[in-house]
Amino acid sequence: MEGRVVRICIAPVKSLHVVNPDEVDLTHAGVVGDRRFWLVDADRRLANGKRHPELMRVHPEWDEESRSLALTFPDGTLVEGEVELGEPFAAELYETPHPSRLVRGPWQEALSDFAGESLTLLWSESGAQDRGNDRGGWASLISRGSLEALGAAAGAAAPDGRHFRMLFEIDGVAPHEEDTWLGHRVTIGDAVIAPLGEVGRCVVTTRNPDTGVFDFDTLNVLAGYRREGVVEPLPFGVYCDVAVPGRVRVGDAVRPAPVAVQA
Repeated sequence: MEGRVVRICIAPVKSLHVVNPDEVDLTHAGVVGDRRFWLVDADRRLANGKRHPELMRVHPEWDEESRSLALTFPDGTLVEGEVELGEPFAAELYETPHPSRLVRGPWQEALSDFAGESLTLLWSESGAQDRGNDRGGWASLISRGSLEALGAAAGAAAPDGRHFRMLFEIDGVAPHEEDTWLGHRVTIGDAVIAPLGEVGRCVVTTRNPDTGVFDFDTLNVLAGYRREGVVEPLPFGVYCDVAVPGRVRVGDAVRPAPVAVQA
C-alpha cells in the first residue's frame, strides 16, 4: 500500500518546540541540524520534556549554514545571534558518551531563567538523536492510521502526531502498517529508508506539543492494546536507517518494497 508524507518534524534544539519544514535533505546521519543542540542540568543529566515540559513552548529557528540561532519565548521575547562554540563538554546521552561542545551566547541564560534551574546548552557533534543512532536509526516514521487507532482505543480523537516527535508522519496506510516494514526497504521521496525497530514510548508523548500540558493518556492507552512489541514496550512508530540519501517533501510518495532485505 502506498502512503504519502503529510508532515515533517525536526527539533533543532532537543526538547524544545518542533519545526515543520516542507522538505528536508535526508543524509546517512539523518537531517542535518536536527537535534543539533541539547540541554543538560547542573549534574550533566539530559534536561527534556519529562522534567521540563514547558520547554516545548519555546520556538527555535536554526540555520545550519549561517549558524544563526533564534529562540522565541511564550511572552514574545526573542533571543538570537550567531552561535560560537566553546570547549568540549563531557556528557552522556542515554548512558552513552555524546561528543558535544559548549555554546557561547545569550540562549543558555534565557533558557535557564525560563526553566527555573541552571541549564547548559550544548552543540551535538553528530545530532542528539533519541534512540537507535548506534544501530543506524537516524530517521523515524509514524502513520496517521496508527494515530487514529490510538485515538479509537482511548475513545477520543486521534492525538496530534507532534506528540511523538517523529521525523516523518505519513497517511494512506493501515494502522500500524509501518510495523510490518521492519526488515524491508521503503522509498520515501528521493530517499530510501530501512525500518529497523519499534519506538518505545515515554511520558513526553502525553504532553500537548504546543503547551507542554498533559492532554492525552498515551502510556495507559498503549498498555491496553500494545503493551509489548518485538523489542520495545509500548511500541508506537518505527525508527529507520537511511539506506539511500535524498530529498523528502510533504506530499511525496512512500512505497515499501514487497520483499524483505536479506541480512
